[in-house]
Amino acid sequence: MILEGIVTTLDQAGRLNVAPMGPIVDEAMTSFVLRPFKTSQTYQNLRQRPQGVFHVVDDVLLLAEAAIGLPTAPLVTRPAEVIEGTILEDACRWYEFEIDDFDDSQERTTLRARVVHTGRLRDFFGFNRAKHAVLEAAILATRVHLLPAAEIATQMDALAILVEKTGGDRERTAFTLLRDYIEGAEVSEDS
Repeated sequence: MILEGIVTTLDQAGRLNVAPMGPIVDEAMTSFVLRPFKTSQTYQNLRQRPQGVFHVVDDVLLLAEAAIGLPTAPLVTRPAEVIEGTILEDACRWYEFEIDDFDDSQERTTLRARVVHTGRLRDFFGFNRAKHAVLEAAILATRVHLLPAAEIATQMDALAILVEKTGGDRERTAFTLLRDYIEGAEVSEDS
């Protein structure tokens, strides 16, 4: 099963990187598999420092911002408890991990992570249809270089209906942010 969330990593200088990621997990959450692209900052950081923190979140605006590399609000963080890493205070729960195995034989790497510490900050609020729609839109935003623009536009139009019907202010803001990003990326690809 893939569980969507946010991974934080640090580069060699200790600078924080925040990225959405959907590791392959089991229900025990004692280990999981990350599959970042070799070109991603997350991959580069994990190559330099093979540890990070996976966060389960219910704030889709945070996910949307992370998907396009644009956290607009200052992030509230604290140091991880076992590894050299960073915990997002807006998460519901977190999993500090260390990478045990790197498989770089494909374009997307396969990194096997072992959970070394977990924590819980608050209850998971849950997802409504709008939150799911924003999550799907965030995934599309990370795929603008892989999928045809017409396919993305069709999916975004369908998702927009769900956000408008069932979303609150944060979901609408997140969706607009993603739509603007995707439209900007499509324009630059067509130029």
